[in-house]
Amino acid sequence: MALLKQGQLYTLPALVLFVIVSVTLLSLNPSTMCEATAARRSTDEAESYNKYYNYADLTRLLKSLAQKYPHIANLSSVGQSAQGRELWVMRITQNAAADVPGKPKVKYVGNMHGDETVSRQVLVYLVEHLLTRYGEDLRVTELVNNTDIYIMPSMNPDGFEKSVEGDCRGENGGRENAKNIDLNRSFPDQFDTINVRNEDIPEVVAVIKWILENKFVLSGNLHGGTVVASYPFDDSPSHDPEGHYSRSSDDALFRHLALTYAQHNPVMRTGDPKCPDSPQEKFKDGITNGAEWYDVSGGMQDYNYLKGNCLEITMELTCCKHPPAAQLQTEWDNNRESLLAYMEQVHIGVRGYAREAGNGTALSDVRIEVTGINHNVTTGKFGDYYRLLLPGTYNITASAPGYLPLTVVGVQVVEGKPTELNFTLAPVTEETPPPTTASTPAVPTTPSGGSGETPASNGSTAHTVAPEQQPLQPQDFRHHHYSDMELFLRRYSTDYPTIAKLYSIGKSVENRELYVMEISDNPGVEEQGEPEFKYIGNMHGNEVVGREVLLNLIEYLCRNYGSDPEVTQLVNNTRIHIMPSMNPDGYEVAQEGDIKGYTGRNNSNNFDLNRNFPDQFVSISDPRQPETIAVMNWMSNHHFVLSANLHGGSLVVNYPYDDNAQGVKAYSQSPDDAVFKMVSLAYAQGNPLMKAGKPCAEIYPSEFFPDGITNGAGWYSVPGGMQDWNYLNTNCFEVTIELGCIKYPLAKDLPMYWEQNRRALLQFIHQVHRGVKGTVMDSKDGTGISNATITVAEVDHPVTTNKAGNYWRLLVPGTYQLTASARGYTPVTVYATVPEEGAEVVDFRLTRVRSEETGPAEEEFQRFIKELSSERGLDRLLQSTATQSSFRYRPYIELSEFLRGLTYNFPKITRLHNLGRSWEFRIIWALEISNKPEEEEPAEPKIRFVGGVHGNAPVGTELLLEFAAFLCINYGKSPALTKLIDNTRIVILPLVNPDGRELAQEKHCTSTVGQTNAHGKDLDTDFFGNASQHYLEVQPETQAVKGLILEKGFALSVALDGGSLLATYPYNKPVQPVENEDTLKYLASVYANNHPTMHLGRPGCPNSQVENIPGGVLRAAEWHSHMGSMKDFSVDFGHCPEITVYTSCCLFPAADQLSLLWAENRKSLLSMLVEAHKGVRGQVKDKSGKPIEGAMIVLNGGVRVFSNEGGYFHALLAPGAHNIEALAEGYQQQRKEVFVSSYEAASSIIIEFDMDNRIFGLPREFVVATAAASMTALVVTACIIWCVCSAKSNRQKDGFHRLRQHRDDYEDEIRLTSMGSKKSLLSHEFQDESESEEDTLYANKL
Repeated sequence: MALLKQGQLYTLPALVLFVIVSVTLLSLNPSTMCEATAARRSTDEAESYNKYYNYADLTRLLKSLAQKYPHIANLSSVGQSAQGRELWVMRITQNAAADVPGKPKVKYVGNMHGDETVSRQVLVYLVEHLLTRYGEDLRVTELVNNTDIYIMPSMNPDGFEKSVEGDCRGENGGRENAKNIDLNRSFPDQFDTINVRNEDIPEVVAVIKWILENKFVLSGNLHGGTVVASYPFDDSPSHDPEGHYSRSSDDALFRHLALTYAQHNPVMRTGDPKCPDSPQEKFKDGITNGAEWYDVSGGMQDYNYLKGNCLEITMELTCCKHPPAAQLQTEWDNNRESLLAYMEQVHIGVRGYAREAGNGTALSDVRIEVTGINHNVTTGKFGDYYRLLLPGTYNITASAPGYLPLTVVGVQVVEGKPTELNFTLAPVTEETPPPTTASTPAVPTTPSGGSGETPASNGSTAHTVAPEQQPLQPQDFRHHHYSDMELFLRRYSTDYPTIAKLYSIGKSVENRELYVMEISDNPGVEEQGEPEFKYIGNMHGNEVVGREVLLNLIEYLCRNYGSDPEVTQLVNNTRIHIMPSMNPDGYEVAQEGDIKGYTGRNNSNNFDLNRNFPDQFVSISDPRQPETIAVMNWMSNHHFVLSANLHGGSLVVNYPYDDNAQGVKAYSQSPDDAVFKMVSLAYAQGNPLMKAGKPCAEIYPSEFFPDGITNGAGWYSVPGGMQDWNYLNTNCFEVTIELGCIKYPLAKDLPMYWEQNRRALLQFIHQVHRGVKGTVMDSKDGTGISNATITVAEVDHPVTTNKAGNYWRLLVPGTYQLTASARGYTPVTVYATVPEEGAEVVDFRLTRVRSEETGPAEEEFQRFIKELSSERGLDRLLQSTATQSSFRYRPYIELSEFLRGLTYNFPKITRLHNLGRSWEFRIIWALEISNKPEEEEPAEPKIRFVGGVHGNAPVGTELLLEFAAFLCINYGKSPALTKLIDNTRIVILPLVNPDGRELAQEKHCTSTVGQTNAHGKDLDTDFFGNASQHYLEVQPETQAVKGLILEKGFALSVALDGGSLLATYPYNKPVQPVENEDTLKYLASVYANNHPTMHLGRPGCPNSQVENIPGGVLRAAEWHSHMGSMKDFSVDFGHCPEITVYTSCCLFPAADQLSLLWAENRKSLLSMLVEAHKGVRGQVKDKSGKPIEGAMIVLNGGVRVFSNEGGYFHALLAPGAHNIEALAEGYQQQRKEVFVSSYEAASSIIIEFDMDNRIFGLPREFVVATAAASMTALVVTACIIWCVCSAKSNRQKDGFHRLRQHRDDYEDEIRLTSMGSKKSLLSHEFQDESESEEDTLYANKL
């Protein structure tokens, strides 16, 4: 006998000795020994899958795992068994110790029958799988992040202790609990009376309490004895022993759930378990109705369904109840995929929240009813509910005592993902008596797309739609000047915080905010499958009707949400953005009563904003205005699908194009002309006066617009218009709507304008839900593909996916050929039919094209980076990390102690470097963080963070110190952060100018004290690489940092400074051309986009020299132009891109602001770690596989990087296609084209060099052949000349050539020549020079 453990073989005597020693130690100090064993088991010993865990083993293991993974695991007991053993439950989810809304609860219960033991073990393995794979496996990570998982490995620990390994039929006991009660016959039953005393079934009592206290959504009860998935009901009213199909109201859904488990189990799905005790027993598709198999009263799965919110099935895993432990590995392999796939089903159907109208309070215990299905669920304490449903169309009602019920008709449920449906219930008041609700018998129906099973009717009732209430109309009709409008918007944002969010996209010339109100069920959140829509008003300041009706619309949507079905549906399914005024400055000078004037039309700089956008036909020479820039940035940061720009002066909907190449009045058709007509008609038909087509007869008697719509250029040419720019540069379809003939009507007429337009305003929003929509996904991991292109055959206007891979493509009804494509993927083409109403859902799964072979580890890491780059990837990472922080400004001595403290506490991942000293001999420290800081790992990207170049701006220093602590503390705790550190070399230089820092003073926001070093030098003007440029002495601080920069190998550098809120990129040099500007600008934008406000481009700093910064990013020379900057030196001589981030307006803010600044910047700092893994990377080798160090990699013909000692190189590049040239001395030049994605890790490429056999730039073979041919030709030519000359000399005599008359003469000549006779030589010496005449004579003789 031998025991195999961690690669070592232990003999039986050694094992016995080990046991004796262990028992002795336990007797001395059992608690210490148990803890040590658990720690060793959790950290050193891999799961062997070859033994059963008894109660003590199970307890130790679960406690160890909970201790090791505290951020996602929480162990608790729901009660005790009859013999006092704990009923352990491991909760696995993000923030496992807290209850948070938005995550459905799923549970597994095993070992209910103590002798059915495989379930106990596979659930232990499942716990280990989820915990150890979290952060590494994308599927597991998403499941844990989005699901509240509860796993009870053993409900009957007493029975397990009694059972015997190898007992397949349960003959040795253990099935029942210690009181000899079958726990699966002891739950309350709908068709039978269960007579069991509670004191005999403490396990059941505890589980019932657990079920009722938690609103579980889905559950699995794992058993043994055969291989099948059984679903409710387990018994029937007649209690026939077998063969009676007892159907639940959710029968089709239960069969789907059971099939999900069975089809992923290789034995179960056959339907033929081949159990020795019942070899003839077969189950179609591996599933069965419980009562049809055999009648079971008092079962747990029926109780879950009838008394909890929970749908539960029973899984029988093995024919043998307690098989030998050697079989456990096989059973885990058979069930692992089923266990995961089943849990994922908790994310189907409909989910959402129930809230009280008015104050948005969450409502618990609201009943959610689905018409035609006699089974309701209720909301939890956060007002959340989860109703599992098959794909189809449903009518769903929410009702609660004291509130008016609300029914939403036609709810679409699609396959594989939940439909969001929120309810806002209005309380019943004395003024509004509760409506009489019509009730009808629940008719058995099958939802469309369902399985065809018909739920049984038992005469119960379900509510239908209450009598229609009239929506509340706006009451606030007046002209709102800027201050009045601002208060109005703030009031509605405050009164309706659950659906309304006020934000600003920028400022006007006169610094008025450009406000936008977002109205959605989750404002500020980009939800899966929810399109974004916008209205913009008052672009021309004196055209005011649009401004006022949009304020009316905000009031209408807020006040009617939850009570009016149309408003509720629009708000729940659309992100609606409303900008009442794009030109608030112009409005303030406009005058009421203006019919067709121009006062206030333009902005404060006197530019027409609707002539200020880039144009496809005309070059717009006017300077881009702040309002225009703000709107362009806004549109670039949102994935708008449909938009309308509201104007005044006529009554018509005007659609693209607005101009043409000729600049004349003529119809200018866009590729989507039919779509634009469709959405334009939708608005015009909602406004009867507009539809008539002849609106302003008194002012413009000749104008006529058929059906109330017109092509823009067909009306008149408008170059530089906003609607065309939307269509050509974003995914957004925009039209311009003229709302009335009078530009600034009297206030008394405003109710009339609302009444004319309210139906049209709503109807136009509905149009965003037309056409096709869906998700473009990676076929392998299911993640969305950002920036994929959707093209429609014969329509020359593609749209692209957002960051989550979602797309929306407006189309008129019809059948279309759609193609989804993305760089690095094989395109997919399908046909889709767009219905008359609504949108067709078309998802695409694209298969990646691999240009190089990629190993499993690299593929896994690429999935990891892709996950972090997704819409919420970094947010999820931050949620999994410890957040406790302590902020204060640290003087130099404390800073040094802090850095040393990190190395003392985290010696395995940190290393402190002394780069040099300042003028006053303070050490300039650099902290390296890596999993192997003492070793060179040339394949890993290096990233540099630098702070404190200016001593009077210490925020960057403190942020970097906190960042270092954050990384170290969470290493080993957060799997995602651990993996990031394991694959990156991070160098943090927190303080370049320690001398200046000692002089600076807190709360001095603009002081220059401490800006320079002790020698009075601004260090950011001291970085020069050429002595001819720099005649002054190099500062010691500069010299220290230059040494770090010139180490090379850095892929990215980020410097933190203060005094504004923006990110800048090289160059600071005023006239320096920027070869790779796209890349540098992109890197700066990544930082800004992950900052909550920087990307808005409005620093808002006092005395700011620049406002309305596009995307919060500027070229450094546009911000502070000077020579000798650190970032310029890094690019030119360190071959490393560097950006400078200005983190706050105040150079030295109060210490109590540091926590806020950290919260604002930590996501951006992490984004830089992720970004360091993108771009292009690879290795340069020769034909023999030897790495080539120092090879030059030229990017796009300009930027150069060099391979390091392992031949590795890494360069960051902006997303898109790039050309790479590789050069190395003695080798042939190599070229490659690569594509860089904004959300994927750099794919590794191999550049293999051939020896350079070229001569004079030509191939060696060609040169040798040419040389050989040339030499041959020269030899032949020389021989011919020699022969001719020799012949001439032999024929010469006294100045005359002798004519050859006989063959013998030739032979003599040849013989004499070959002998080299003196005669031959002398003949040349005395040869007559008059060859031309002799030749003539010779020729004549011949």
